[in-house]
Amino acid sequence: MISTRTNRASRKEMILASVLIAAGLGVSAVSLAQLAPPHAQTAQATPPLQSTPGAESKPKEPAEPATTGARPQEIPPQPARPDADAQKAGATPALPPAPAEKMAPPIPAK
Repeated sequence: MISTRTNRASRKEMILASVLIAAGLGVSAVSLAQLAPPHAQTAQATPPLQSTPGAESKPKEPAEPATTGARPQEIPPQPARPDADAQKAGATPALPPAPAEKMAPPIPAK
């Protein structure tokens, strides 16, 4: 049989454990209550659409723009680096020459 001293100790431990669990549940409930949003009120973001005075007499679409945005056809596109014949004729490249590749010594075979 279990002695009275052991029975009392286990009863005290059970009471302590249940108090700790109840305290943890209370703290959780309070923190969840703090997270809940307060009474949320919604507001209309934009006012309802209204017709402007005299809208019937104004044109619906804007006038055609003066420029169409198309590329002019008189000037053909030029390459960034002209070919060798064009360079001999005096054409200069638009970009500077590329840097030379760096070469490392060959890897010795084992």
